[in-house]
Amino acid sequence: MPRLGVNIDHVATLREARKTVRYPDPVVAAALAELGGADQITMHLREDRRHIQDRDLEVIKKTVQTRINLEMSNHPEMLKVALYLRPFSVTLVPERREEITTEGGLDVQGHLEAIKKTVAKLRETQVRACLFVEPDLDQVRASHKAGALAVEIHTGRYCEAFGAPEEDREFSAILNAVKAAKKLGIMVHAGHGLNYHNLERLLTIIEIEEYNIGHSIVARAVMVGMEKAVREMVELIKGKR
Repeated sequence: MPRLGVNIDHVATLREARKTVRYPDPVVAAALAELGGADQITMHLREDRRHIQDRDLEVIKKTVQTRINLEMSNHPEMLKVALYLRPFSVTLVPERREEITTEGGLDVQGHLEAIKKTVAKLRETQVRACLFVEPDLDQVRASHKAGALAVEIHTGRYCEAFGAPEEDREFSAILNAVKAAKKLGIMVHAGHGLNYHNLERLLTIIEIEEYNIGHSIVARAVMVGMEKAVREMVELIKGKR
């Protein structure tokens, strides 16, 4: 059964929109996600601190009962935080100040040596290293060369094409990337843009071990509450496997 990582960034986004400091609290959101059946809490600590703050990481590390997956850029400051926090896993992602959210995968092939050094430092402290990449065979192979234990396949283009003629092409790209990763002995995760509708087809790819989903769950939580929104996603995943 694949794991569900619930990304709570957008709870912090709502807080930071009004700088209310205390609410809505990502720490409470993490606890409710756990009650709903989340296997993992995912957070992206950005260099500009536009949503998740250092305090959020520290308190959540002390309170959550499940795994913590920290998303971050390959930057010395972020690596320092990760080595101090020592979450279960770190997912390296690209980061640009002008983007609304993470767009596109990491160029592992073009920055192989730098990423390889970061992966090695994470592994020295028993932190699992995952690389967020496009469903591209060269990037998957480069991730293997970098020493990553897992890749998270960027599903954004598939989600944008969902219901359109391009959907089959994007699904095939993901499938091929997943198969290639498994042949190399790399664990496979998936995320970005997934919701209660477009996830179903991806669940047919049994090699995907983990899904990290945030925006659609938080948006649903506005209507029905965090625990129920997470439980509905968990039930969807279980029902299709």
